Amino acid sequence: MNSEFSLRCRNDGGGTPILEHWGADSEYGVLRDVLLGPADFYRWRETSSVSKKSIRRRYVFDAEVAKRQHAEMISAYESAGVTVHLHAPDPVLPYQIFARDSSVMTPYGAIITNMANWWRRGENFRAIETYERLGIPIYDYVTAGTFEGGDFNVIQPGTVLIGWEGSEGRSQLEAARQLKGWFEDEGWEVMLTDIDPFYVHIDLMVVMLAPGLAAVCLESTDPDVVNWLKSKGMEIVSVPFQDTLDLGCNVVALGNDRILLPEKSRVLKGKARALGLEILDPDMSMITPGGGGVHCMCQALRRDPATG
Repeated sequence: MNSEFSLRCRNDGGGTPILEHWGADSEYGVLRDVLLGPADFYRWRETSSVSKKSIRRRYVFDAEVAKRQHAEMISAYESAGVTVHLHAPDPVLPYQIFARDSSVMTPYGAIITNMANWWRRGENFRAIETYERLGIPIYDYVTAGTFEGGDFNVIQPGTVLIGWEGSEGRSQLEAARQLKGWFEDEGWEVMLTDIDPFYVHIDLMVVMLAPGLAAVCLESTDPDVVNWLKSKGMEIVSVPFQDTLDLGCNVVALGNDRILLPEKSRVLKGKARALGLEILDPDMSMITPGGGGVHCMCQALRRDPATG
């Protein structure tokens, strides 16, 4: 299983070979393998406006309910024919459940990110172990600043939207520029956009649903980003700002016109059904108050090549 693993496979200047088995060139190709974090030691911590509000208002956290909901999400993936892989649980990493943050999957291998919160940085090391166990090579490591996977959004093959939030946020401009350089060397088009730290990551506001179809919170997304998406021929499905606070725009495209979203994502659920999309909607209500949704909890390891 470890025959393909390498600690760094990126070619300086571009031309890195595309993996034969693993990898994803979009956020909407048919999902075959997904990486999730464990729920074993999950608890809410003050990491975002959402989790800070949950703690400030003394909402009650129930670890057993969170574990059941996490298991329901795994069952939803499996019912869609997706093979689920899990990081090995670490008792000192309560936010390991949000597997999107510690790495980014590309067609060339995994990028190991650079977490902003000191108490989450161990997640990066556990991610390296996971990729070694699965035999997936590491493309490279973010070293120029902090950066988390929720700010890396492949909207179509060869085109990526990268968010950054400045010194007060979770992803910094210096790191975003480092990634931009790597992918421009590989021949990709890259758009950088700054977002308010209130929103944590770009995937709370912009997520692909299917080829040419993006869910976007127009109230919080920079008009330049919206216009750029439209210039790519994207149809925009508008998600209200209030829904984004419940992680209602933080959804996962499964491919073949299927999406996974939280049960509480009622507006997007209705619009997606009207567009003919099939919905899987597990209850995530004990997990999302901690600041992350279903997209935050997953990292695609293998998708079919995108068709649009």
